[in-house]
Amino acid sequence: MIQCIAIDDEPLALKQLAAYISKTPFLELAGQFESAMPALAFLQEETVDLMFVDINMPDLSGMEFVKSLDNPPGIIFTTAYSEHALEGFRVDAIDYLLKPISYTDFLKAANKANKMLSIGETSQTVVKAKEDFLLIKSEHRVIRVNFNDILYIEGMREYVRIHLASQKPVMSLLSMKALEAQLPGSQFMRVHRSFIVSLNRITTIERMRIVFDDDVYIPVSEQYQKPFREWMERYFM
Repeated sequence: MIQCIAIDDEPLALKQLAAYISKTPFLELAGQFESAMPALAFLQEETVDLMFVDINMPDLSGMEFVKSLDNPPGIIFTTAYSEHALEGFRVDAIDYLLKPISYTDFLKAANKANKMLSIGETSQTVVKAKEDFLLIKSEHRVIRVNFNDILYIEGMREYVRIHLASQKPVMSLLSMKALEAQLPGSQFMRVHRSFIVSLNRITTIERMRIVFDDDVYIPVSEQYQKPFREWMERYFM
């Protein structure tokens, strides 16, 4: 199931997008927004696979909104103005829907997104976990990564960056979800949509931010605060 959000400042257009998403079996609506700013706040806490974004919105346009994201999900732009199509594809948009949008055109774009996102999943590195280490494919090499050596893991859209204590970070074409499934829950915890931390490596917590090396501050987002607080209560005095 593809988790998606819809953003449009026109209530009727937003209602139509939500109805189309609900009508499509492989799509699930995670949120709908009438402007970019609440959508931005939502994405700081939640992870989605696909966004339907109107380009012409007040305050922050859909194009500016997408360009502001470090690791945007898949994008399908919607607009009443065809001249924006080229700019949309320059930011790697999956497709472009011209208003008024028929369900036929919507479904064609959704199927395209489904195909592209599925290809991305199947092409990702297969991670192999052993008792106390991972075998990670990085570029053309397979690297052993010991659990005890991991400080934290940073999600970067299609890639992850594994930050280590004894060597430079390891990059791999891998989703956070796939990697998290291979890590022992007693040693690692997801604290943000973009971060997994090694619990054994935590030494300082400041205002619900985990501090590494005095200059790296990893926020614990609201979604993950309850399990993190429970862990703190067990081990911190």
